[in-house]
Amino acid sequence: MDDHEIATKYVQEEEAVVATRAVAFDHEGDASQDKAPHPLRTKGAEMKREMTKEDKELADAGYEHLKEQKAHTQKGGDAQLDGVDIQAHKLALKDLQTELDTSFDAKDPSISTGLSTDEAKARLSRDGPNVLTPPKKKSALRKYYDCLMTMFNILLIIAGILEYILLGIDFKDNFPNTYLGGILIGVAFLNALIEFYQLQKSEAILASFLAMIPPSCRVVRDGTIITVPAADLVKGDLVLVRSGDKTPADLVLFAASDLKVDNSSLTGESEPQERCARPGGADQRPVEAENLLFNSTLVVNGEGWGVVVRTGDHTMIGQIAALTGTETGKKSPLAVEIGHFVMLVSAIAILFAIVFFVVGITTVYKGKGEQTVTFAVSILVAFVPEGLPSVVTLLLSIAAKRMAAQNLTLLATDKTGTLTRNQMTVTNLWSGLRMSSAFQSNNDSETTEPFSLEAPGMREMVDIAALNSHVKFDKTDVPFDQRKILGDATETGLIRFAGKHIADYDRYQKQHPRVFEIPFNSSNKWALVILEKSHTEGTLTAFLKGAPERVLAKCSTYLKDGKEIPVDDAFNTAYNDAYDYMASRGHRVIACAQKLLPGSAYPRTYAFSKNDSKYPGAEYCFCGLVSLEDPPKHGVREAVGTLRLAGIKVMMVTGDHPKTAEAIARKINLILGETKESLSKKTGRPVEEIYEDEVDAVVIHGDDIDTLQGWQWDQIFAKNEIVFARTSPQHKLEIVKRAQALGHIVGVTGDGVNDSPALKKADLGIAMNISGSDVSKEAANMILLDDNFASTVKGVAEGRQIFVNLKRSIQYTISHSTPEVIPQLLYVVVPLPLPLSAILILVIDLGFELFVALSFAWDKPEIKDGLMRMSPRKPVNDRSIMSLKKRALRRTKTLLRDPETQEVVHPSRFSQLMAKAKSPFTTQFWEEALERSEDETLVDGKLLSYAYLEAGLIEFAGALTAYFVAFFKNGFTPSDLRRAQSALTTSPSITYFTNDSPDFVNSRGESISASKQVDALGQAQSIVYLSIFIMQCFNVFAVKAKFRFPFGRSIVGNVYNFAGILAGACLGIFIIYTPPLHVVFGGSFRLSPLYWLIPVAFGVLLLVWASVRVVLMRKGIEQARVQDIKGLMMFPTMRTMSMRSRH
Repeated sequence: MDDHEIATKYVQEEEAVVATRAVAFDHEGDASQDKAPHPLRTKGAEMKREMTKEDKELADAGYEHLKEQKAHTQKGGDAQLDGVDIQAHKLALKDLQTELDTSFDAKDPSISTGLSTDEAKARLSRDGPNVLTPPKKKSALRKYYDCLMTMFNILLIIAGILEYILLGIDFKDNFPNTYLGGILIGVAFLNALIEFYQLQKSEAILASFLAMIPPSCRVVRDGTIITVPAADLVKGDLVLVRSGDKTPADLVLFAASDLKVDNSSLTGESEPQERCARPGGADQRPVEAENLLFNSTLVVNGEGWGVVVRTGDHTMIGQIAALTGTETGKKSPLAVEIGHFVMLVSAIAILFAIVFFVVGITTVYKGKGEQTVTFAVSILVAFVPEGLPSVVTLLLSIAAKRMAAQNLTLLATDKTGTLTRNQMTVTNLWSGLRMSSAFQSNNDSETTEPFSLEAPGMREMVDIAALNSHVKFDKTDVPFDQRKILGDATETGLIRFAGKHIADYDRYQKQHPRVFEIPFNSSNKWALVILEKSHTEGTLTAFLKGAPERVLAKCSTYLKDGKEIPVDDAFNTAYNDAYDYMASRGHRVIACAQKLLPGSAYPRTYAFSKNDSKYPGAEYCFCGLVSLEDPPKHGVREAVGTLRLAGIKVMMVTGDHPKTAEAIARKINLILGETKESLSKKTGRPVEEIYEDEVDAVVIHGDDIDTLQGWQWDQIFAKNEIVFARTSPQHKLEIVKRAQALGHIVGVTGDGVNDSPALKKADLGIAMNISGSDVSKEAANMILLDDNFASTVKGVAEGRQIFVNLKRSIQYTISHSTPEVIPQLLYVVVPLPLPLSAILILVIDLGFELFVALSFAWDKPEIKDGLMRMSPRKPVNDRSIMSLKKRALRRTKTLLRDPETQEVVHPSRFSQLMAKAKSPFTTQFWEEALERSEDETLVDGKLLSYAYLEAGLIEFAGALTAYFVAFFKNGFTPSDLRRAQSALTTSPSITYFTNDSPDFVNSRGESISASKQVDALGQAQSIVYLSIFIMQCFNVFAVKAKFRFPFGRSIVGNVYNFAGILAGACLGIFIIYTPPLHVVFGGSFRLSPLYWLIPVAFGVLLLVWASVRVVLMRKGIEQARVQDIKGLMMFPTMRTMSMRSRH
């Protein structure tokens, strides 16, 4: 059926959906071009365009590394696996029992005796526990050393050591520097200690979490199946593994049922591998042996019984050295940004220190090297925010759990159990060309009949639902309707429905025992059971259920009024209409078929076998379609809408049919616009005539993913509304990799075993706690404890807020650098008496600043939903993608390749270092460095402008004004201060402002004694110190002003800000007004509180400037906001059944 024959139903209520087909691409020059289209999926939109060689190179540039990684993994893996020493799989089962001194029954594994408990204990003490030797970890001392060897700490240590060297040169004159040197070195070690403590704390939490859930396995001991810790396994133990389990050791299978394992972690093979017992052994390489399961690999289908042949470091994974190397220290993007900022500030500090050392020794300190070094150290101390490393470390530890989702640009989410409730309910049945409703509804079409077991075909449908299932019950001694059904959500829904229409469910199951079965798996997408159910031609009946397109492909007839009628065009039309009716409502659709096996061909003793295809695989009779609804979870619709308004692209990646997936997507705000197919139906234009820029939504079928070219991936991700349907686990992984290659920060949500590869690869893997498998939780970075998808919105909101808080904290912390540095420069250039000593600068950085800076961790959002309407700080758009691809293309063209194999030849480490050294002298380096970017970094130009030039200069002006006023009240005019300080360079040199200084005669002719000079300097330095503190108190609120003026509850609502200010005030007053401390810090207790009014006035000026800044930046912020999305439904998902408008 082509696109023009698809009936599209447009309705008015929120559940209304549009039936659609998946998009299939035409692949130029691809072998797949000749492949027949999917029987139930139209060819869809084809791209009619000619691509130049340059276009193709540019499109593929961003994805080149994915191909290299895949090839490298496969090649490297094969080389490692060839050297593995495992031989047990080659032995026949009898020889294996003798070799391992154990006992098992291959025909009926459940009656195997296994090892005795005593024998197992003896072997455990002999061979040791079944655990891998952990990677060699750094010692605590080495970790502390790494924390200490950061740029800030190195600068502080060097500065401290210099002070002690000066002390050795001239002890008397440099004695005050004893305190300064000690504090500088102490601060460096304290910073490292705080970081080290947080690191150890994080590792301890992780270790305790892992210890809470020790790996366990099912093992046969003394003839009984028991659950034991995997560490207690020994050679010769019999282990039962099932779908979802991790293999606990290397096992040789002696019995298996449809067993498949994922060996990708070892071999790089993307597809699950079938494994079965080989009674005579398997003479193959270990990695290819069909009877061997490896430690840590995942069982993805079926179940099996195996005997342990290797444990611990002797297993396959234990023998591959590359997989057990030392730990790596991969830094987060945020840590890299902070590192860049530290290097930048350190470079500036070193440069200024050197420059002013030269200026100082040639002007003020002619020939006085010791004093010049102390001055240079003061400049260094003023520039380096010593407390910043501790603040950042502590801030991140306070908000570590809230930080994870702060920079998502794309969220790929599974449907079943994540967006929907995973509680399937049978809604409609279609059989014999008639539609029935399984529940009372006023919204079905007029031709829909109420369900009746007596209606033609319905008995067969109920039988298939009841007998072709793999569910269990928590209890069997209670009535059926009181039991909890354990199993797959779809089968649970079918059994719940069938149980209502079968008088005695347990007896009915026993009446029809199974002879043969093939369970459902993600490859076949159908389940087959053959059981004893008599009919006129024999005693066996085959029941088939699964994906409609797969089941129909096996059918040649359909059931109507109890008769088998050949499938014809009229049936196909009716089938498609029925399928559209069900799938367009967002229902999961299951097809049912049966085959009455003739006794002549299939006697009761017939030996069915899957491996030899000795089972009926065709000529079935199509019984009908069953639709089940898995309603969206409450709150999902609003959550998806909120994420989209936050600039995060949300896409669905599901194994469901495209129609079902799109229908659910339209219910939950994931798709609002038109696809090519729906627009074609709406306008009557052929799909081929609709341009890409006319539609904003796309539905991709999993069968197309493997053959997509680079430009087609670009085209898909350019859409705002994306659904991938009928995907496999490998498809999900490929989608994540492709999105990351375009620069997306990818989040993946999922709960199943099949989601784990994508969860692990994603930048942020989000697993479900209640419904999630252990494997998915282990692979994830974050676990939603309440299984509520809406919690991701909270994660994004809190993550963005803590990023803003961290940025505010840094902005606040470095604002005081300008009022610290410029007075130091005036001390040399004008010159003036030193306004702020190096030790007081340290008190600012490590005293009150530390308390207040930490308080930002508890800041609330400035305005409601403000951050959740802003684009991600590193948005992915056409410009960013093109920039990334051009860089990738340049790198690709400069790579050396082997002339024969065309494989990349990686340069030596020396060549890489030389290339890095030369890069700053190339045009390309500066083009990339100065390229315009819309990314918002942690420390950007706006932050530095505010901190150093805006707030910094206001605070400098306030501090300097207070400095001059304090001196003026003590008899010194600015010209007097310059004259007094310049006396140092006159001949003979005169030093003022010390206890043994001569009297100073000011411009008014007044004589000022040495004691009054010292007190005047103390008051001036004290008011500069307090001025910076007081103005920084106002700056606490000024740095928060982005959307609103720096007033109101949201700005001043953080009580911890006031607690930090109070703590800082206590410290400052204690230092200034406590005479004994003046020996170390200087200062004067005679400083009048009236002087405080000067910095208060400048603090008010700072708030006024912050208000002006809000007005000036308002337009830019409005432009950065995500625009409203037309058609977004932000009301709750209340109803559980689909509703349709009646016309």
